[in-house]
Amino acid sequence: MYAALDIGGTKIAGALVDEGGTVVHRTELPTPARESAHRLARTVDAVIDALAAAPAWGTVRGFGIASAGPVDTAAGTVSPVNIPAWRAFPLTESVRAHPMLFDGVAPVLLGDAVAMAAAEHWLGAARGVANALCMVVSTGVGGGFVLDGRLRPGPSGNAGHIGHISVALDGPPCVCGARGCLEGYASGTAIARHALETGWSPEPGSPPTAAAVAASARAGDERALAAYDRSARALAAAIAGTATLLEIEVAVIGGGVARSGDTLFAPLRRHLREFAVLDFVRGLEVRPAALAADAGLIGAAAAARQHVRELGHAAV
Repeated sequence: MYAALDIGGTKIAGALVDEGGTVVHRTELPTPARESAHRLARTVDAVIDALAAAPAWGTVRGFGIASAGPVDTAAGTVSPVNIPAWRAFPLTESVRAHPMLFDGVAPVLLGDAVAMAAAEHWLGAARGVANALCMVVSTGVGGGFVLDGRLRPGPSGNAGHIGHISVALDGPPCVCGARGCLEGYASGTAIARHALETGWSPEPGSPPTAAAVAASARAGDERALAAYDRSARALAAAIAGTATLLEIEVAVIGGGVARSGDTLFAPLRRHLREFAVLDFVRGLEVRPAALAADAGLIGAAAAARQHVRELGHAAV
């Protein structure tokens, strides 16, 4: 059994996941995102307490933590944008100090998008694929890599942060400080903003979201279709560039924007043919994510599982 946490701006979820990837016990509490670092840590402890009360707790061999980022897996710290009190917070150390953790069970920290990649490679759309980019396209844009059949989070845990590569050298400033970042074109926020700027408006009483733009696009609204086409073209450029560097075979896309279905994927695949032109990337395949529910928890468990297996091989 593997214990897993998934920490985000609205909820802190925990689960026990078995060797086959099945969630056998699950719990969650609201994230006190505007409260103190101590209050946040106590909420994490409460989730662990609930997991420890389950009969399967005694068989836990590894512990994975997926967190909103930025993260620093080398230092074991997190600084989630949507949790202001946690800046370089030593989350790994805090979890390790919980009295219910067994000796030898060291927490493994990873970012939430990397956790999604781990989950999709273990059980989802990247299963059986040796080299994949898995992306979350939602309010922001993030990602993670599987290379040579293994999750590759990089030295600080941020490899695959595709939302902050530039797809337009003279593009608009990004909140990260660079210009023309993919996130500024492809995120749900960017899609809705661009649609509004071109004269689109949602149905009366509906908020101006990417989902509302997608509904208008399905109804044939040209401005909504153009907003998704712009997003898809930026995504295609970033994915093709990544594939050219790393010989990615498959790109898996999840998150709220991906739930628009062919509204996103049809223009994305069309534009990808324009950018992925070299022989070794021409066969690049784009797939929707398969694990919408609990992907963070399953990915955290997958990382813990990989860590335990590597420790076993090292011992041999």
